[in-house]
Amino acid sequence: MITQDTIAKIKDESDIIDVLGDFITLKKAGTNYKANCPFHNEKSPSFVVSPSKGIYKCFGCGKSGNSIGFVMEHESLNYVEALKYLAKKYSIEIEETYQTDEQKLVQSEKDSLFIVNEFAKDTFVKNLMETDEGKSIGLSYFKERGFSEEIIEKFQLGYTTEQSTFTTLALKKTYKLDILKKAGLTSRKEGSKYDFFRGRVMFPIHSISGKVLGFGGRILKDDKKQAKYVNTSDTEIYNKSKILYGIHFAKNAIRNKQEVFLVEGYTDVISLFQAGIENVVASSGTSLTPDQVKLVKRYTENIVLLFDGDNAGIKAALRGVDIILENGVNVKVVLLPENQDPDTYVREFGAANFNEFIAENKKDFILFKLNLLLEDAKNDPVKKAGLIQEIVQTISVIPDAIVRSVYIKECSTLLGVAEGVLNTELNKKRSKNRFDKQKEVNRELQKAEKAKEVIPQLSEDAVEAGINIAHFEQNVIRVLVAHGFRKYDDKIYAADYILDELGEYQFSNELFQKLYALALNRKQEHNFYTEGFYLEHENQEISGAAITLTTSPYEESINWFKKHQVAISNVALTFKNDIDTELYYLRFWNMKRKEIEIMEKLKNPNLEPEMMMKLLKIKQKLNERKVELAKEKGLRITNN
Repeated sequence: MITQDTIAKIKDESDIIDVLGDFITLKKAGTNYKANCPFHNEKSPSFVVSPSKGIYKCFGCGKSGNSIGFVMEHESLNYVEALKYLAKKYSIEIEETYQTDEQKLVQSEKDSLFIVNEFAKDTFVKNLMETDEGKSIGLSYFKERGFSEEIIEKFQLGYTTEQSTFTTLALKKTYKLDILKKAGLTSRKEGSKYDFFRGRVMFPIHSISGKVLGFGGRILKDDKKQAKYVNTSDTEIYNKSKILYGIHFAKNAIRNKQEVFLVEGYTDVISLFQAGIENVVASSGTSLTPDQVKLVKRYTENIVLLFDGDNAGIKAALRGVDIILENGVNVKVVLLPENQDPDTYVREFGAANFNEFIAENKKDFILFKLNLLLEDAKNDPVKKAGLIQEIVQTISVIPDAIVRSVYIKECSTLLGVAEGVLNTELNKKRSKNRFDKQKEVNRELQKAEKAKEVIPQLSEDAVEAGINIAHFEQNVIRVLVAHGFRKYDDKIYAADYILDELGEYQFSNELFQKLYALALNRKQEHNFYTEGFYLEHENQEISGAAITLTTSPYEESINWFKKHQVAISNVALTFKNDIDTELYYLRFWNMKRKEIEIMEKLKNPNLEPEMMMKLLKIKQKLNERKVELAKEKGLRITNN
């Protein structure tokens, strides 16, 4: 268990803008910050971060929380793991109890996958550095590539033996076979079980926060029956289309340089990083996906693609680049000399020459693609018509109209085709693009609408009575969450005042009751209320509900008074009236509801006279109390 003092220190040290800035690009918007939500696809930012409250809220998909909650959600961590992540980030010492193998096994499957991957990584590292086979084959290979022991340790490189020793060891350490298979570490055939990775040097694939998601393995011997590289298949924690190799190590350099080099292989990343060129990631031999582009865009909008001299490989890679342009990212291309790749080039010529070569040979992607296609088409009219279609399609996905216009003008000159013709074709392409995406957009909107339904509004008894009691209950919970930490007067906190007024009130909504019960428990334990009592709660259901109740997508403009001469009320001065008003309405409409229920019972022709008199007396008392309440508020009501 982590002590409460340590948790408090982590919360105090964790600046939400700093924490979320490691994962997404935040832009200032008044006193808040905005970004495209990392939890659902959107083009207009609806993800709002409040530095003053230390919370975030997406008004598109409904996700919300604080720094800890974000790390949990984004990195698939549990509460303790998120605390440890933040403690490490802010160099906070943390005390923890030892976790036995038995305790590990009872955790969730996702936690188990992370745990077994960490064990696998440690085992592969040990194989590389401590076994004769690992040192003579794996370590020798890495050293031949020029990798220092420091870089081998940093990237946690390893080795798997020819024999299936890992699975045997893992089972001996009480890891379950089912988890080993789900992690992609163990295979099973005809009753026998064996290591998925055998006789390979190993490259752990890390999440942004540094957790091991999966592995890539390279075989070193010549064996045409086996693939040169094999990767972990998609698991519950690893999806190759959503991660880039090296992003954990490169993210800070990418943000600082405002540019990222995209290469193909693991060794390209490691060699460049060792040479001091740290803003580099790899797609691991796959075409770029929208999720990978969005991952890069959190840190920069400038991608440089590094290609070797293989024309066939370049043309294959170019087919996927439209995805980058579609997301509003700037793309440059560098074609390395023949028979060179980033790894060999930087090892042969060094970092200074590499950087100089990049600066001198960096070309705009679309113009590079156009020249490549023109060279291929030569004087063939049919091929030329085809390349025009392809180039216009590429330009059509660019979101910025000015950028599209500039490219059309340049392509018109290079192709000898009138701008008007290209623009006509461009408009056709864009119209088709919009049509093709409409269904996808509608599906996302439907998902977003469902996600907004965070707090149910009606209870069955309220519906039967014709009154939405849950609406008034929600407002009372809202003022409890929003103002509970304030002093109602010199003697009492606002939360205690609300609790004294309502007593053991039972809310019709289960979530509201949980929030109310938390306040009751805190009062009984004689603890003080803090502003973050609900917002920073470790239970994500509680903190999420608190954020939903107290946040709005709109922000008060500082120019409002200047323009309209209407002053915005000061919450610190008006919250008492807000509390009293909501308490009044809840009590009033609860009495109104009970009155309606009594009237329904009085309609029963078989009602006993004694019960009828009892109900009439209750109704009279309810009426009297309603009048008293109305007088307290300076209101006049009619009995109807």
